[in-house]
Amino acid sequence: MRNTTLVDSGPLIALFDRGDQYHKRVKAFLKTYDGKLLTTWSVLTEVSHMLDFNLQAQLDFLRWVELGGVYLYEISQKELIDIIEMMQKYSNIPMDLADASLMYIAHKEGIKTIVSIDSDFDIYRTLKNGFLENLLRSN
Repeated sequence: MRNTTLVDSGPLIALFDRGDQYHKRVKAFLKTYDGKLLTTWSVLTEVSHMLDFNLQAQLDFLRWVELGGVYLYEISQKELIDIIEMMQKYSNIPMDLADASLMYIAHKEGIKTIVSIDSDFDIYRTLKNGFLENLLRSN
């Protein structure tokens, strides 16, 4: 069975922005990663917004997602209470919706790894006080 790893906005932006300082590192990581990447709609929205300098980059990203580059986790309306709780817990950082949605999935599904360029994931803990190993940093 393939491992499942969460993926944050930063690496996805870097993958589709050749001028990004993390572009080569993320591309190299993905060439060797043998698992399933999981993310949320809030992350996809954030990536699309940050790629707004180039419509073709946005379209390429969305086509890549459609082809299974990453898988989308559906979060229901009734699950928002746990996401709100996480955002309140880390309001001093602050934790945005995309990060909170990823930490919620980690908590709910027992996922222990993430791909991110964001150092906030070194601080965040799931609702059960678990932490995530950032595979991009340990690579």
